[in-house]
Amino acid sequence: MEAAFTEVTGYAVLLIDAIALITVVYGTIEAFVGALGGMFIPSAPDQLRGIWLRYARWLVAGLTFQLAADIVETMTRPEWDEVGRLAAIAAIRTFLNYFLERDMSEVREDQLNYEKKA
Repeated sequence: MEAAFTEVTGYAVLLIDAIALITVVYGTIEAFVGALGGMFIPSAPDQLRGIWLRYARWLVAGLTFQLAADIVETMTRPEWDEVGRLAAIAAIRTFLNYFLERDMSEVREDQLNYEKKA
């Protein structure tokens, strides 16, 4: 029974890791295309900032999926190396999320100030 649980967990981790990879790759391609377009087509600084904010969201989503995969994997192998890896990913995700939320709040404030002036 334990071997079957470990095998199912392995497939679940593989699937969630694949989702994390797809999320990060898609976000990277979207950001690259947006930045490339911004180099050749004059655009407002807010538009470029929006591209990077969307990219940060994709990265946070990818890290969230990776964290989920690590949590599932740690259920079957609760070794200190795995717990340390899980803690590092959780710390990075929290760090990125904090700055993303701060940047999004600044963008919202800038938009409100712009709307008040208009």
